[in-house]
Amino acid sequence: MAKPLLITMGDAAGIGPEIIAKAFREAPAELAGCAVVGDVATLRRAAALVASPLALPVAQLGSLAGLSGVPPQCIPVLQQCALSGLVPYGEVSGVAGQAAADCIVWAARRVLAGEAAALVTAPIHKAALAAAGGWAAQFPGHTEMLQAEAAAFLGKPVGEVPVRMMLANEELRTVLVSIHMSLRQAIEAVTFDNVLQTLRITHAAVGAGLGRAPRIAVAGLNPHAGEGGLFGSEEQAIIAPAIAAARAQGLDVSGPFAPDTVFMRARQAAGKPGEFDVVVAMYHDQGLIPVKYLGVEQGVNVTLGLPLVRTSPDHGTAFDIAGSARADASSLLAAVRMARRLAAR
Repeated sequence: MAKPLLITMGDAAGIGPEIIAKAFREAPAELAGCAVVGDVATLRRAAALVASPLALPVAQLGSLAGLSGVPPQCIPVLQQCALSGLVPYGEVSGVAGQAAADCIVWAARRVLAGEAAALVTAPIHKAALAAAGGWAAQFPGHTEMLQAEAAAFLGKPVGEVPVRMMLANEELRTVLVSIHMSLRQAIEAVTFDNVLQTLRITHAAVGAGLGRAPRIAVAGLNPHAGEGGLFGSEEQAIIAPAIAAARAQGLDVSGPFAPDTVFMRARQAAGKPGEFDVVVAMYHDQGLIPVKYLGVEQGVNVTLGLPLVRTSPDHGTAFDIAGSARADASSLLAAVRMARRLAAR
């Protein structure tokens, strides 16, 4: 790629730095042209943790221009956060939350400015963001933070830059109507406008990746998709009308289907292509559990609707194993590969 790809280190107390170091150790060719935005001392600790049998050096860059001089199997780091010392593994820390947020914002602005091709974000901890206080605490996660940065860049209110989360692997893609909110709030967010907007964003983003109009399936909200109104009216009153409106606009949309079977119908299994290219789910766990069950190690989180490419591993900070050298870098590498493909469109 002509422009670098940026990887944010995530929460310094979690597995983000470790999986970044493992990725550079295990797949240096795939990480060529990538720079880490984070804390040099934290990345050096991670590199020492996973370096066996060979040393894994960490080079501090003064700017993105210095990336071209970094040799293979050396981790290039742009110091873009303030940590007075190494944070303990596995502990929620406002200091780590603020450092993670600072890295995300700096990297997003570089991509929005055209200085970098895409952004891959290592996992952050939502409680650490909240503990940071100040501006970082207002964001429940990456998606909302990046939405705010994109809106500021475009000179628009946040509400005019709608975004959605897609989780994808080789077998299944799912896009969510709502993201990080309580289940009660998520049910209230199932409105005609939100469902229709999700279908439009999904059609545009997934279609751009496929090079054709995607076949979109829509999951119902209630068991059995409401069973004709016996188990709830949202399918008849909200979801089906939004699907009809999307079809009238030329989108290939079907449903609403029973949530307990639609994901199986869309799965791209060996020798058995799925009926659909993507499933639109009504809320966070409804859509993410099926994809993660198929294999966290290959799942990639993609933010749709942004004026920049952003991907992420589909797992969290894993505080329980942070610092043990047991974390798997496969999902991070999958996120890097997907970011490259999307940025090359």
